Amino acid sequence: MLERRRERSDRHTHEGAPVTTALACLGGLLGLVVGSFLNVVAYRVPLGRSVVRPRSSCPACGHDIRAGDNVPVLSWLLLRGHCRDCGAAISLRYPLVEAGTAAAFVGLALLVGASWALPGYWWAAGAAIALTLTDLDYRRIPDRILVPGIIGAAAFLALGSLLDGDPWALLRALAGGAAYFGVLLLVALGARGGFGFGDVKLGALLGLVLAHRSWSVLLVGAFAAFALGGLAGVALLAARRVSRKDAIPFGPAMVAGAGLALALGDTIARWYLG
Repeated sequence: MLERRRERSDRHTHEGAPVTTALACLGGLLGLVVGSFLNVVAYRVPLGRSVVRPRSSCPACGHDIRAGDNVPVLSWLLLRGHCRDCGAAISLRYPLVEAGTAAAFVGLALLVGASWALPGYWWAAGAAIALTLTDLDYRRIPDRILVPGIIGAAAFLALGSLLDGDPWALLRALAGGAAYFGVLLLVALGARGGFGFGDVKLGALLGLVLAHRSWSVLLVGAFAAFALGGLAGVALLAARRVSRKDAIPFGPAMVAGAGLALALGDTIARWYLG
């Protein structure tokens, strides 16, 4: 009986490998396009501007960016990081966000595999990357990004869990999002203004995805967020980049902790418990 189960498991893994590879390739291409859009979202939303109009233009000379010069990563390389019209430097951040988003989408495809819930992970990752950028730039986690991120992730995970025949994953995701939100809310109330409410709401988004994987992944993600945030704060203080009175964005640490937990959460939990 045990041998037959192993054979079925091995056969399922072997048959699913080509599908997972195809999803990873799709995720890479989709991630490049989404990453290019996230650059626009992270720049315009905190300023209250539309993410659709007007077309993207060079901030130095104002010329509209040509369609051929708007290909993710490749255009930056071909232009050697400079505007075609005025020669002004184009920040390296743009191709890094595009490549980073593509890498995140590929990693999630390899992690989740041939699951209907995968679009929910991609949606949450896109929102989390955009929020990381706005938190670093403006010390803000805008609701215009966060609320659609939570609603979209919850909807995709709900549909995916039902199509996968795993409704318990959906219930766990909803409970995990509420739990992470609740814990951070208590921290914010105890900190008396030293902890932003945007971080609390970000916990709902990340908690959905982390708990959808497992409770141990959620616990590792929450612990890693505070550990990474503390280490970053100590490093910035030691380098004298900030003072004790300066606000240090916690959102990036939360997103980094979530990424670490998704990649290694179950392994870390087994190691710790063992």
